[in-house]
Amino acid sequence: MTDRELIRAAFEARKMSYSPYSGFQVGAALLAENGKIYTGCNIENAAYTPTNCAERTAFFKAVSEGVRGFQKIAVVGGRKDAKRLAYCAPCGVCRQVMREFCEEKTFRILLAVSEEEYREYRLEELLPESFGPDNLTIHAPEQKEAL
Repeated sequence: MTDRELIRAAFEARKMSYSPYSGFQVGAALLAENGKIYTGCNIENAAYTPTNCAERTAFFKAVSEGVRGFQKIAVVGGRKDAKRLAYCAPCGVCRQVMREFCEEKTFRILLAVSEEEYREYRLEELLPESFGPDNLTIHAPEQKEAL
């Protein structure tokens, strides 16, 4: 799976955006380690807090099907009527969801404005000093005794 193919899938997912309040459409395409692509779009809600981002939609679709290993995600977004898109980075909640399921040093995040023009980041760059599952693992015997 090339970066361009994944970005193209994110652009297709963006077309499904339900964003009647903001008019800001986001699409994401998540590549699992098994080679399957899971797409997502942002889904707004009149009450605002139930709104779900494109990235989390893609992750939740994959995880709900038992997938737990991921390679990279492409994200595209901008106003529906924009002549040219700007780079659209994942929000903090989406970054935390990525941290739950992805390796910080190897998981790639592609922010694209076109299939040819994109920026690449590792998760650890966008979420430094993160808190994740390994923070909840008890390693030392003295920690076990304290519980």
